[in-house]
Amino acid sequence: MRLIVAITGASGVIYGMRLLKVLQEKNVETHLIISKAAEKVVEHELEKAKADIEKLATHTYNVDDWSAPVVSGSFKTDGMIIIPCSMKTLAGVAHGYSDNLVLRAADVTLKEKRTLVLVPRETPLNVVHLRNMLVLAEQGVTILPAMPAYYHKPKDVDDLVDFVVGKVLDLLGINHVLYKRWSES
Repeated sequence: MRLIVAITGASGVIYGMRLLKVLQEKNVETHLIISKAAEKVVEHELEKAKADIEKLATHTYNVDDWSAPVVSGSFKTDGMIIIPCSMKTLAGVAHGYSDNLVLRAADVTLKEKRTLVLVPRETPLNVVHLRNMLVLAEQGVTILPAMPAYYHKPKDVDDLVDFVVGKVLDLLGINHVLYKRWSES
């Protein structure tokens, strides 16, 4: 399996880092793009450098690298996940505004009709956010807000993060045991 993972400048970069760790453990080939705003959020929230996150990916690209293979539909992937997805990025994807590598890779994923999962992490949502999400949902994009459940009785923040990451893995058909499913409770 080959996936594009993008981490953008919303709070919740821990979701992207955890997803990369799990995909690495499962030997999934990952192509990582970290936005400039996400670099700052990684430093603030995780007290890590961009390079620490990049070590978890198979391949990494600068957000301004227009020669990266992910800019072309001929570069086959099984999909793309933007985790977390800022509202700026969500708006750019919704309206075809591809001014960086994250947005271009998402545009290619859409045009090639591949799986695209956006994990927005914003609250509250305004009407513009909701309309942009509807535009994307109508195009077949999966919007998976970072809204963990509690039926699995999480013990700590890691359990909450694993729930959201597990939902992403479910959408990609990747088996995991990151949380107890409802029938397993």
